[in-house]
Order: sequence, then C-alpha cells, then structure tokens
Amino acid sequence: MINKKKLFLIALVSKAMLFMLVSIVGAAPFAYITNLNSTNVSVIDTINNTVTATVNVGNQSAGVAVIPDATKVYVANEGNNNVSVIDTTTNTVTATVNVGHYPFGVAVTPDGNKVYVTNYFGKTVSVINTATNTVTATVPVGSQPYGVAVTPDGSKVYVANDGDDTVSVINTTNSTAVATVPVGNWPWGVAVTPDGTKVYVANDGDDTVSVIDTSNNTVTAMVSVENGPHGVAVTPDGTKVYVANNGDDTISVINTTTNTVTAMVPAGNGPYGVAVTPSGTKVYVANYFDNDVSVIDTTTNTVKATVPVGDHPVALGKFIM
Repeated sequence: MINKKKLFLIALVSKAMLFMLVSIVGAAPFAYITNLNSTNVSVIDTINNTVTATVNVGNQSAGVAVIPDATKVYVANEGNNNVSVIDTTTNTVTATVNVGHYPFGVAVTPDGNKVYVTNYFGKTVSVINTATNTVTATVPVGSQPYGVAVTPDGSKVYVANDGDDTVSVINTTNSTAVATVPVGNWPWGVAVTPDGTKVYVANDGDDTVSVIDTSNNTVTAMVSVENGPHGVAVTPDGTKVYVANNGDDTISVINTTTNTVTAMVPAGNGPYGVAVTPSGTKVYVANYFDNDVSVIDTTTNTVKATVPVGDHPVALGKFIM
C-alpha cells in the first residue's frame, strides 16, 4: 500500500512534470524589434504582448533576423558597420561581426548556417558563418541593397537594390550574383512564399509590389498598394502577403492566388517592418513614428493590441522566432 508521504511525493512530481509540459507547449514566440534611435532591441512576448527584455546593441539598429532554431538573433547596426549577435536564452549580445558599409537587411538560410547582410553604401552583401560568426564571403550586387530574403530550399538569396530598381539573385553555393531582375521604383522589403515559387518585393517609389517567379526570375505581376510600401511578409500557409505602407499608415493584404489586395488594415504612424507569427494567427508591425508595434489578428485583419517599444522601431526582416 502506498502511504500518504509517497502519495504526496507522486503528486508533487506530477505537478512539476505538468508545469514543465505546459511551459514547453505554451512557450511563446518572441518578436525582436530593432529601435533605430535607441541603440537597442525590444523583446516582445507574443502570447501576452508585453516587452520582457531590452537588449543593448549597436548604433542605428535596423535589419533583424532570427535563426531557425531560435537560439540567436542577428541585428544590423548601420552606424557601426557591424552586426550584433543576440543569445535568445539570456537576451545578451555574445558576438559582434564587422561587415560592409551601412548594413541594413538581414536574412538567414533555412539550415541556420549562413546569414546574409546587405551593405547599403557598399553595393555588397556580407555572408556570415553562424558557427564562427565570421564573414566568409562578400558578394557584389546592385546599387544601395536594402531588403533581403532566402528561398526555403536555401539555394537562392533575393536582394532588393534601392538605387537601381532591381533585385539581385545570389547563388548560395558559390556566393555569386547569377541574375538581375528589374522591378518597381525603389525596392525595399523582400519576402519569399513558403513553397519558394514567388518573391514579393515592396517598391517604395511607385507604391507597388513586384511578384517574381523564382523558376525564371521574371516579374509576373505588379500589385498596386498604398503609399510608400516598406516591409513585406508572407503567412506560413502562403495564402496572404502583408505589406507595410509607411506613407499612409496602413497594411495592405494581398491574396497570393489572385495577386490582388483583399483588405487594408489601419496601423500606427509610419509602419515599417512586418512579420507573421509561426502559427500564422498574428502579424506584428513596427510603427516608426509612434514608437510602438501594432498586433494584427489575421482572421479578422484588425489591430488587437499595441505594444510600446523603443525610439523609432524599424525591424525589417523575419523578427519573430
């Protein structure tokens, strides 16, 4: 017969195991928001939409990307010509990597082995080995490279060149630009669909989004959005694209089947970077002039919460782990 003491111990262990299970299953994705004028990153718990940490990084932090295993975050610091590497366990900077002139966009390969950083005034892309946090290659691209995205198979990198209205396509095997795709005026944000068939490019200068077919690297559609599109993100199921229109404080929602705008969501003042949670249920938008983040429910396409962050948030890239 089990005595009362044993029953108490069993209950205690069971509670501990249950707590651990709930903690693991209910672990929140975190959004890492770069604050350009605060020299820091705000970490948002996406379950309760509160800032749980503030990480000091370099000067004028802008582009940001979380590696697939969610252990590290890479932040481009324009003012220091380097990239800060954040350990997500401790939310501290554990390494700093020198890159090119005025780094802005950041993207990570699906295997987490490489990080691609656009150097806006350097006309190059720096390739960082995540195991050693060293630059292993520097790839010449177009003029004023800005946003960057990697295909799901890790074979190609798409770079928006703001200065010459093109997108450079980099072969990740040999780190060379293998194609140049003319797009709209002043391309900024870039995102690839989960199936890797299409790339969406936000063109700030002519209020459009170019749709590139990755099989032949040609533009197959131009979608008119609102004023000054900056950031762009695709939902995990690939059905919708969210575009942050910096000039008129809205988010355009594009149906990827028809490449038409099906909804327009009012956001904060000067929406910049935009990212979707892994569940696809929420979209986070960094509002540059309001110093906050809008949280959009993807079912209703309405703003459900607003989270105060640092000074002039940018967060261009996949900033949610």
